[in-house]
Amino acid sequence: MLSVILLFSNCSDNNKSDSKDHLVFRYNEHSNIASLDPAFSRNPQTIWPTNQLFNGLVQLDDSLNIQPDIAKSWTINDSTSTYTFTLRDDVYFHKNKVFGNDSTRKAVASDFVYSFDRITSEALASPGSWVLKTVASYKAINDTILEIQLKKPFPAFLGLLSMRYCSVVPKEAIDFYGSEFRRNPVGTGPFQFKMWEENVKLIFRKNPIYFETDNQGTKLPYLEAVAITFLPDKQSEFLQFAQGKIDFMSGLDNSYKDEIITTTGQLQPKYKKNVNLITTPYLNTEYLGFYMDSENEEIQSHLIRQAINYGFDRQKMVTYLRNGMGIPAINGFIPKGLAGFNNIEGYNYNPDKARSLIAQYQELNGNSAPKVTIGTNAQYLDVCEYIQRELEKLGINIIIDVMPASTLRQMKSGGELPIFRASWVADYPDAENYLSLFYSPNFTPNGPNYTHYKNELFDSLYLNAQNISDIEIRKALYTTMDSIVIADAPVVPLYYDMAVRFVSKKVSGLGINPQNFLFLKRVKKVK
Repeated sequence: MLSVILLFSNCSDNNKSDSKDHLVFRYNEHSNIASLDPAFSRNPQTIWPTNQLFNGLVQLDDSLNIQPDIAKSWTINDSTSTYTFTLRDDVYFHKNKVFGNDSTRKAVASDFVYSFDRITSEALASPGSWVLKTVASYKAINDTILEIQLKKPFPAFLGLLSMRYCSVVPKEAIDFYGSEFRRNPVGTGPFQFKMWEENVKLIFRKNPIYFETDNQGTKLPYLEAVAITFLPDKQSEFLQFAQGKIDFMSGLDNSYKDEIITTTGQLQPKYKKNVNLITTPYLNTEYLGFYMDSENEEIQSHLIRQAINYGFDRQKMVTYLRNGMGIPAINGFIPKGLAGFNNIEGYNYNPDKARSLIAQYQELNGNSAPKVTIGTNAQYLDVCEYIQRELEKLGINIIIDVMPASTLRQMKSGGELPIFRASWVADYPDAENYLSLFYSPNFTPNGPNYTHYKNELFDSLYLNAQNISDIEIRKALYTTMDSIVIADAPVVPLYYDMAVRFVSKKVSGLGINPQNFLFLKRVKKVK
């Protein structure tokens, strides 16, 4: 077992270089950051830094409620699906040479028109172009009024606008830097770009002209800078954290999970003095998917699909393989923490029921030895091996096919795997995002329906929900749709993930949210 000693100390070497060193927030990004252009912010490693550099019309609080950002207010005309945003008039772009002698200028409504045109441009090929697929038109009425009209009602639209793809960027910077805007970002955010030595270190400095203040009127952000390192190994990242060289660490990796937390999900005693553990339900459902168009007769059998769902103990799996950092997925596909989750009856551990279903299948099909293959990557091999052991006790032979993550994605999208291990992390905080995986027009490659599941009642309810703005009515429909999916069993929900953060006690104000996004504008740090 990895053993380390915390060295959170105020050694002279750390303090002599800069009197404001203690106001620098440091974290490690073990994955590569490909771009600081918000048009390409498709994954957490890119979203985290661009959250510090850019703003959009709206933002989310830690409870995923829509809050004003550059738009200080808005109105919605339901009859025409028109959104009218009133913008603040005190938001300026980061000071930069692209603005000439004035060094900056105000962000205005026409900048959003330009930014939206840019992410929908085929020439740019932004992975976020889909965000505006429901939009019919948008226009700047004047500098502070922006109007967006949808093709049809889409109640989750404001949530989409909170995504980093929809950030405002200045045309001057795009014209000046061209493709190099990826490493020369200019936004309106609480921090501004300073330096980037790719795969080594990335530095942001405080934006002195940032528009937001706290409740006492103090200008944000509090920190002087953000420093990001790029150690690729999670165990090395943990050692840096344990030695006080970075201020926080996200997630729970097998290389250190038993060192830092107990099997019940508590901090190990030796870390309690210097570390805070923060957790919350994470909008991520881990699951096994059945490819419903598979020629495999076991996959086609509703009996076998349900037997697999009943045949293993999710609570035990989460306790021993995730150190309690997860919620057993026994209540549907929509994860806990999202409107639409409603403790519906899913699949508890019931080996007797599973045996009965397997026996029915054997009698109907004359197949005394049902066999299925699960495709997974190495990161989830332990979970799949646990399921394999449990199901083999019940009479289902499980073969595990371990492959690189890229191959798994490709084969899953191509319908080449009868069962695949997958996860779905919410792009925006609406259960429609999860239910879209089961809407039949979304069969891959046209959408995220990797299982090729089809149910006419589900499809009709899904379309109906798009026309309802009342969240309570929509939630009831979401719950009904989730129940339909669970009854048909095109998936095996495994667990709803937890966002896990280990934070130095020198740091305060670092919240946590169900999307596990990083926001640093309200973070404080002491020596």
